[in-house]
Amino acid sequence: MNKLLLLILLPFIGISQNFKSVKDTTVLKQKIEGMSKATNSIEADFTQEKNLSMLSEKITSKGHFVFKKENLLRWEYSSPSKYLIVINKDKVVIKDEKKTTKYDMNSNKIFKEINDIMLSCVQGTIFKSNKFKTNYYENDKGYKLELIPQVKNMKETFKKINLYFDKTVTSVAKMEMVENNDDLTSLDFTNKKLNAAVSETIFTVK
Repeated sequence: MNKLLLLILLPFIGISQNFKSVKDTTVLKQKIEGMSKATNSIEADFTQEKNLSMLSEKITSKGHFVFKKENLLRWEYSSPSKYLIVINKDKVVIKDEKKTTKYDMNSNKIFKEINDIMLSCVQGTIFKSNKFKTNYYENDKGYKLELIPQVKNMKETFKKINLYFDKTVTSVAKMEMVENNDDLTSLDFTNKKLNAAVSETIFTVK
């Protein structure tokens, strides 16, 4: 379970400094909920950095990300190697340079849980999940949601997950996943397009 969570969630970030607690979270929650309702699709380039305690250098990957309501996700890595993860409603496809593996979401509780986490991260609704305790912070440039796992499977892998938003709260600007050994994976989105037309054919992998 732990390895599987990392495999799929890793492809999932200065607004990340000098934060203080948000005293009244009502307005921030309303902004995030409004963002979720208004977002039908997101398309962006991403840069992923992984800091491993056993290595002195960062591991950097780049790729392209697409989300479309309802329940359509595509993470495509272009460097340093090609790697693809596609979720199409109740189907999951993972493809690397050697093979393609397909899973049925309905027959696999693990994938269903991962899918729920991924979608709620993208849409910014994860703070509603009872799987996490949420702490809210802000600075002059944006907001930070610190998610502390409350369920066994997540607690065994992650110390916390951080989501960052700018002040306008139009989409998740950055994600950080801190593992229990303090390894850190961060993901930055650039060249974002919100609510652009997205063909559903890109969520089909043969």
